[in-house]
Amino acid sequence: MLIPVEDAADPRLADYVRLRDVDLRKSLESEHGLFIAEGEKVIRRAVGAGHPVRSVLTTAKWLDHLAGAVGETTPVYVVSDEVMAGVTGFPVHRGALASMERTALPAVAELLGGVSRIVVLEDLVDHGNVGAVFRCAAALGVGAIVLSPRCADPLYRRSVKVSMGAVFAIPYARMADWHGGLAEIRAAGFQTLALTPDQSATPLDRVVMGERVALLLGSEGDGLSSHWLKDADLPVCIPMSPAAMDLGVDSLNVVAAAAIACHGLLRR
Repeated sequence: MLIPVEDAADPRLADYVRLRDVDLRKSLESEHGLFIAEGEKVIRRAVGAGHPVRSVLTTAKWLDHLAGAVGETTPVYVVSDEVMAGVTGFPVHRGALASMERTALPAVAELLGGVSRIVVLEDLVDHGNVGAVFRCAAALGVGAIVLSPRCADPLYRRSVKVSMGAVFAIPYARMADWHGGLAEIRAAGFQTLALTPDQSATPLDRVVMGERVALLLGSEGDGLSSHWLKDADLPVCIPMSPAAMDLGVDSLNVVAAAAIACHGLLRR
């Protein structure tokens, strides 16, 4: 249902306003139960994952790319590049945006039922990092992701974009209780491994892994909290080169660490 729109202030485009204003977007998306998918491939993946489409915002040159991506009754607002930038606050190079409805997340206990390898994220606050970790986990065969209560939203636009749609490929749930969250995971039979840059911890490639394993990754700055480090079954590390350590390079960023650790997590 193609609808030409010529005014960036048109109220029908309210779902798409000021996409780089993080505080506004958190409030708006939470209030209306929506998120924004950017780019034709991501839109198709979101639809394939079962998210209903509220509307699409695009320019005329991208209409052929979107053919068949959404239902015939979905409002598709067609605007100029100038109106697109006026609504969103930046040039949208991927050409199309879709406002999608969120679906209910499973409970943690429900998520853990049929998987043997999971990643648990504690307080990652950068949306790009969350999206990148989802992409690593999905690519390397991790079964599910559990988020602490304060973790950034995987369906925030930048998370979805950086993940290249992997947030729709791997199931996830959010803990209701940070303090006791690991106890629930252990009760489901998971061995909990706390990744730390501390080189005195057990190297990940020497760990005798159980049938079910949960890898814990901490925040960008401080890593895992002392509570989770103490509560985990075993602290583990990725061994660093002695030469790097001498140069003061004592850790990896969380995305690089996630990729290496997820690869190690899946070994048998």
